Order: sequence, then structure tokens, then C-alpha cells
Amino acid sequence: MAQPALSQQVAELEEELGVSLLHRSARGVRPTPAGEALYREAVLILRQIEKLPEIVRYTGGEVAGSVSLGMSSTLASFLAGDFMKACRVALPMVNLSFVTEDSLSLKTRIAARSVDLAILFEESPTPGLLREPLFRQRLYLIQRKPRTGRAAKSVTLAQVGAQPLVLASHPNALRSLLDARLAAEGIAPQVAAEANMLHGMLSAVQAGVGAAVIPMGDFTAATGGSGLVALPIEPPILQTAHLVSSADAALTPAGEAVRALLGPFVQRVLDEKAPPGMQKIEG
Repeated sequence: MAQPALSQQVAELEEELGVSLLHRSARGVRPTPAGEALYREAVLILRQIEKLPEIVRYTGGEVAGSVSLGMSSTLASFLAGDFMKACRVALPMVNLSFVTEDSLSLKTRIAARSVDLAILFEESPTPGLLREPLFRQRLYLIQRKPRTGRAAKSVTLAQVGAQPLVLASHPNALRSLLDARLAAEGIAPQVAAEANMLHGMLSAVQAGVGAAVIPMGDFTAATGGSGLVALPIEPPILQTAHLVSSADAALTPAGEAVRALLGPFVQRVLDEKAPPGMQKIEG
């Protein structure tokens, strides 16, 4: 579209809405707060329109469509592959797309409806999100295996705070939880480096930068896990994993089918081959 025609349409839209949508200056154009709000809502509307064909085509036959599922890189390392396989068997017409980000970023993407479902760690409910508790996961200190002698069986919070650490950068749910627990004990963490993805943390630990704290006690399925040892932190620090979706936007039939499959899948993992530190939620 030519710029004069575009400018005219924006001007007409501003007049219709009664607000300014753009700041215009010699340095360029940027959206006003009203313009940013309009953009966010318009994107959501367009995404819902994209899903309409999938919704109206479903008449009770075989479920089909696309579903985006988010989870942290730590969770994905031991859940993603098996769940993809289970989904292909149970829902062969569903195209499952994985998104790997930290829990806070996934909450934002759920709210923006760019991700349909997510498994994430949180302890307090987030407004606008529906959540279903799945399991609890213990935190471990990850460090290089000692060259001589045996590794310790566990570590205290004081021992965690006494060494250089590779931690997730803020904002991050795990980092906030760990900082709060250390602060309660009067311990200031020695942050040697920051990384928000599992492979980055493990690479830094292997290079001798420091130890990492993550919700994972087994590296058999993780790239870069050789030569490392996972030590449980005492007293235990637990995170709760929830399956979340938007409270403001209904899932498509395909999304509902994936949601219904995930809960029993996780329970089978817990019953058959739960990784260290992964625990059922009792009661």
C-alpha cells in the first residue's frame, strides 16, 4: 500500500476511534499506548479468525488441527519426545508444535494467545490463566563430577551459596524461588554467569564456570550431561508444574484433545519411569 493511502486510512481510524494511534516526529513514527493496545487486540482477533476453519470443520469426527504446546527446556528434555510419540498415536490428525521458553515467558505467550497450552512452574495462580496441577519437581545442584573420590549425596543451601553459580537471569520463576530461599537464610548467591536454557547452563557447568540449580536430577536424556552430577538440595526445594491455558479464549477441539491426553500421560510417567525428584501431588 502506498504511504499516502496508508496515512489516510490511519487518520480515518483515529477519527473513528477518537484517539491518536501514532506519535509522528522527525525521527519517525511510533505507536501511542492506544495504538499498542489496538495492535495487541487486532493480533488476537486475527489469530482467532485463523482458527475458525478448524473449529467449524470439526463435527464430532476425528480430531484434527494445530496445537502449540510450551514447556521449559528442562521439562522438554524428558517429556517432549515421549509426548510427541503419544500424541501421534492417539491424535494422528493433530499437528503438535513445541515452544521452549521459561515459565514467565510462556505465561505471557498464553495471555497473548500465541501458545495454546503450556506446562510451567508456578506456585501462585496467575489471573487470566486456567491451570491444572500435574506434579512437583525437586531442585538439584548440578556440578562437575569430582576427579577423585566420591561425590556428596546432597548439599545444603549454605553450600549452594558458597560456590559460583550459573543461574537463570531475571525475570525467572526458578531464580526468584531460589533467591527467596537463600535470602531467608541470609545467603547472597555468587552469580558467575546467567543462562535461561538447559544446554547453556550445562555447557557453562562443564566448562568450570560454576554450578547450576535446576529442577532435574537425571541427565541421561539431556545433551551435554556427561561428566556432571546432580545433588539434591536439603532441605528440599520443590516447584509445582501446572498445565495452563488462557481463561479468556476457548481451546479448539484439537487443543482440548491434547489437554485431555497430557494429564494421563504425565501420570503414566510418574507411575512407570519418573525422573529423580519428580513427585505426585497427593490429595
